[in-house]
Formats: sequence, C-alpha cells, structure tokens
Amino acid sequence: MATNFWTPVQLSIEIAAVSTILVIILGVFLGRLMAVRKFKGKIIIDTIFLLPLVLPPTVVGFLLIIIFGRNSPVGQLLEWFFKQPIMFTWWAALIASTIVAFPLMYQSARTGFEAVDEDIENAARVDGASEYHLFMFISIPLAIKTIVSGAILSFARALGEFGATLMFAGNIPGKTQTIPTAIYVALDSGNMEMAWLWVSSIIAISFLMLIFVHFIRT
Repeated sequence: MATNFWTPVQLSIEIAAVSTILVIILGVFLGRLMAVRKFKGKIIIDTIFLLPLVLPPTVVGFLLIIIFGRNSPVGQLLEWFFKQPIMFTWWAALIASTIVAFPLMYQSARTGFEAVDEDIENAARVDGASEYHLFMFISIPLAIKTIVSGAILSFARALGEFGATLMFAGNIPGKTQTIPTAIYVALDSGNMEMAWLWVSSIIAISFLMLIFVHFIRT
C-alpha cells in the first residue's frame, strides 16, 4: 500500500519540480521581453502565451497530441531523438505540466517587470551597466516577489494537472500516473481509502504553497 501511495506522489512532485524550473526560465525571459518591448502583434503573442490558462485541459491535450503525435514533424523528430514516440512517456507528462503551468509564471514575471521603476534601470545604464547586468542585478531583484509567487503557483498548477496529462501521457502506473490521475482511477475502482490519501496529500501540498505565496506578497 505504501508503495502504491508514494509512487504517484513522487512522480507528481518530480514532474512539477522540473516543469517549474522550465517555466521559470521561459517565463522570466519572455515576461521581461514582453514587459519592455513594444512591437506589432504584441497583444496576439501575449494572448497565445496566456491561452493554456483559459483553455479546457482536453483542448490542451488534443493540441499536444496534434503537435507532438507520431504523424507530426515535431513528433517524428522527437521519436528519432528518444528512439520511441513521445506520447505516454514521462516526457509527455512533463510537457503537459509545463504548458499548463507556463501562463502563471509568465503573467507573474511580466507584471513584476512592468512594475520596476524605469528611472532605476536608466540610472544603472548611465553608470555603465550592461543589459545583462541590468537584468540580473537590477530587474530580477526588484521583481523577485512576483517571480517567486509565480514559481510557487506554477508548481501547484503542474502538480494538479489532470486533463492534458491523461490525454497526452496516459495513466501508466510508475511511469505517467500522477496524483490526479491516480485519484481518478482509485475513485473509479471504488478504492476510497487510496483516493482520500491522495486527495489529502495534494490538498496539503497546495495549501502550504498558497500560504507561502501569501507570506511572500505581504
């Protein structure tokens, strides 16, 4: 029983942690870019970045299958690289979690960078700071609260991802079965004891994450 309980928990935390690292890198870079640059079509790109936040998980899962499936050029390239189809693998679960978690990180980072005082950045430029040093030692520290909040919310979102993961990665015990899919199977099979254990674990983790976000923002 202990093994059956911990395997989905460990897998969920593992996938959520890696996806959070990815969305921090992408979200901070793109959030900064979208906060300081003005160009035609910016609102379209911004909307595309935020789409996974409002799309039904089944739609996200469907699009992932179309983009990364065996019949797509991207899917064929990944199959050549991994020596197997990407669907129904750990990597598929990671991609699904990263896609659905990205908008939260991107939106938080962009908001943080937009709030940075331009006079401070301009003063650093006058003093000879390069754009890299400006970004690393001025912009990020000033926006750190929103970045950390976005990272925590992204982790919680990746941890609770269900629909897209089920469609794209499946529900393979020990391989792609995360806490949400394990709960679904346990409930469907009438195993209420395991369902309650997994439900309690994800509620506890998510509760702690949100409390941490609250303390960071205050």
